[in-house]
Amino acid sequence: MKIVIIGGTGLIGSQLVNQLQQTNHEVIAASPSSGVNTLTGEGVKEVLVNADVVIDVSNSPSFEATAVMNFFKTSNENLLAAEKEAGVKHHIALSVVGTSQLQASGYFRAKQVQEDMIKSSGIPYTIVHATQFFEFAAGIVQMSTVDGKVSVPDANIQPIASKDVVSFLAKTAVDQPANSILEIGGPEKFDMTVWISQYAKATGKDLQVVSDVQALYSGAPLEKDTLAPQSAVYLGASHYAEWIADPANQR
Repeated sequence: MKIVIIGGTGLIGSQLVNQLQQTNHEVIAASPSSGVNTLTGEGVKEVLVNADVVIDVSNSPSFEATAVMNFFKTSNENLLAAEKEAGVKHHIALSVVGTSQLQASGYFRAKQVQEDMIKSSGIPYTIVHATQFFEFAAGIVQMSTVDGKVSVPDANIQPIASKDVVSFLAKTAVDQPANSILEIGGPEKFDMTVWISQYAKATGKDLQVVSDVQALYSGAPLEKDTLAPQSAVYLGASHYAEWIADPANQR
């Protein structure tokens, strides 16, 4: 089976390529650096020749509302058209738990457009909704810190290790298309202040972490469990406290 991974050099894509290459399948890492650009269409038809499965884990280089909408809309127009022409049997896309509830955010409006395009394409599909990755804690701290105080939404979060996302995607690649959304998350649900405080303590950062009912997530307000899966089909095996204790993960 030929499996093409769009975004095959990123955080998820590179791990997924490595894992699937341990199987007997032909695995292609497709990205602009390898001459495959879904935004411009360059190399897309060529890489999909004889492809059975496409896994799209790509992301927009810009989260500005207009740019991110253009990325997901144009990239999926190019990719899905080429997949239909090539006779791809299973399209898998990685998206985010809570996408439909986060439409005040330009990023999540674009992700919703991507999902709608996949559903209406006629190509058998599986959309995987994952919760935030363990690796995202540092980014949340960076975008939420003012004068040494980290203000995060008054909401829960159920983060998952990227390696556990990869394991689920690898399994999905050899399963039959679900033709639906599958939710996955981590094994533990935290108040967001608890999660970020764990990160700060483990990495030696002197930060005051506070809950703010007015704080937004990627520009959108949150209900208490917007970012937690409602009906997860898989919970990762990795626990955050053990993961962040590894110096290799303390970035």
